[in-house]
This record gives sequence, structure tokens and C-alpha cells, in this order.
Amino acid sequence: MENLEVRKKEGESIASLLYRFSKKVQHSGVLKEAKKRRFSVRGVNRNKRRVLALKRENKKKETERQRKMGLL
Repeated sequence: MENLEVRKKEGESIASLLYRFSKKVQHSGVLKEAKKRRFSVRGVNRNKRRVLALKRENKKKETERQRKMGLL
């Protein structure tokens, strides 16, 4: 992340300073990046992928067996 710095100008109100800062933050894309990272999904580990693949394969075989028997 980049550092954002806004210095108060002489005679500038706090509201004006806050407005400039918020505009700079929006323009930089910092909030968009933070929101994207907030809900990032972790990858599934290798063992869990293997178990899920075996379950899918077994379900596929069971469906095919039932189709051949006329149950589906």
C-alpha cells in the first residue's frame, strides 16, 4: 500500500482538508484494494481437493449405475 499524505494549507478548514483527503484516497484505489482483499478466499488444500474429487467420482458412478438399472 502506498502512503497518502495531505498537509493542511494555511487558513484551510478541517472539513476542506478532510474532503481533499477522502478524494485522494478514492482516486488512489486504496479502498477498492482493501475491500477486495477483505473477502479473499483461501485456496483448498491438496488433500481436500482429492477427497472432493473422489466424492464426485463416486456420485457419478452411482448415478450411472442407477440409470442402467432404470431407477433414474
